[in-house]
Amino acid sequence: MLDSKGRQKKPRRAQSLVSGRSAANGAAERSRSATKARSKRSGVGKVSAAVGLSAGGKGRPANTSYVGWRNIFNPVWCYNGFITSVGALTVFGLLMVFSSSSVEMVADGESPWTQVFSQALYGFLGVIVALIAMHLPLVLYKRASFGFLLFGFMLQALTFSPLGISVNGNSGWIGFGPISFQPAEILKLALCLWLPIALGSSQKRVKSEGPLKAYWVPALGFIIAFGLIMVGKDLGTAMIIVLIGVVAFLLGGFPIRWLLSIGAVGAVGIVGVFVLGNNNRMSRILAAYQPCSASDTQGVCYQSIHGLYAMASGGLTGVGLGNSREKWNYLPEAHNDFIFAVIGEELGFIGACMVILAFIVMGWCLVRVAWLSRDGYARMVMVGIAAWIVGQAMINICVVLGILPVMGLPLPFVSAGGTALIMCLISAGVAARMMRSLPEIRGAVTEA
Repeated sequence: MLDSKGRQKKPRRAQSLVSGRSAANGAAERSRSATKARSKRSGVGKVSAAVGLSAGGKGRPANTSYVGWRNIFNPVWCYNGFITSVGALTVFGLLMVFSSSSVEMVADGESPWTQVFSQALYGFLGVIVALIAMHLPLVLYKRASFGFLLFGFMLQALTFSPLGISVNGNSGWIGFGPISFQPAEILKLALCLWLPIALGSSQKRVKSEGPLKAYWVPALGFIIAFGLIMVGKDLGTAMIIVLIGVVAFLLGGFPIRWLLSIGAVGAVGIVGVFVLGNNNRMSRILAAYQPCSASDTQGVCYQSIHGLYAMASGGLTGVGLGNSREKWNYLPEAHNDFIFAVIGEELGFIGACMVILAFIVMGWCLVRVAWLSRDGYARMVMVGIAAWIVGQAMINICVVLGILPVMGLPLPFVSAGGTALIMCLISAGVAARMMRSLPEIRGAVTEA
């Protein structure tokens, strides 16, 4: 059909369909533009990308971005990896405590199972308390942290009372009849829980008051804890306290130049008073970095030498579980501070590397989740516990390998010792609770 001007006229039905499609397309385009503008203003797109929400929009993490080796960045994988590492090291520790202590127990006229039964009981108590700690509300940790710190101070001060017990020259134990424990382990966790609160408050006032005035409260708490440990002559535990404090103050915004200056002055004072003024401690330090004389091989160098003998005897795959020769009353503290030497002897280089790998996984998982955490308190607690457990493990291993002088630090979760095992398990429960503050982990745990 032609119109009045001779042009082809479209049918009315076709014209209505075309105009309808054009209107619908225009409306859809305007709707998309409006949605993008609202998302840009509210930041929904950025938050969704950061959290990795799935297409269902129910808050579940999208697993498509964590494939293969990238799973090590997955917070849920890190949570499960942390729990698995703690459980594996604890069970493995029971096995190695039995292997390394059975000979000594028989030599003392006791059952070869005595030490491992005691360790298993401590482990059971630690797991129960750790499970409770995993389910406590986060606000309770914040409110109770200062009271817990004062409790730790009080227990540590009791080591200088008639209840105090000296072990290997260190006055760091309390005895109640047949029960004895080391309050410094409680003080470590107390610092990990309290310092983030105190430093967070100080960080808010630093611009108006200056660093020295703003940070005097957390500095005082740290100095008291460190002083109580050092007066008891426990240099190894004091190093862990310093490690926790340094990490906490760095994360808490304390100026690095001030931290380095104060640390240098403190180090000089410690070396002058507690190292140069103590002949036994000075001898142990020198024994680690200079050749041992014939008399020293039966004295200050004896433990280090036999620890290296054990490691050297293990080779690649070890002499076999339970077949250690050094544990036959040659290596002192074979079931405690030097249990890693027995691991290296019986399970070899491969077994020793697996233990180190477990601690690396534990530390990585805590740091990774802390990096993703939106809660500043939970973040600092996780990093503090990582510095404590992984740092202590690395120091213990370096002592056994002769890199550091003998300090008397146990291997976390593995060495025999009730207080250390219980507090390490409780700290793992606290760390797991902090990890659950991340929505991705909380959602995965709830669904499981």
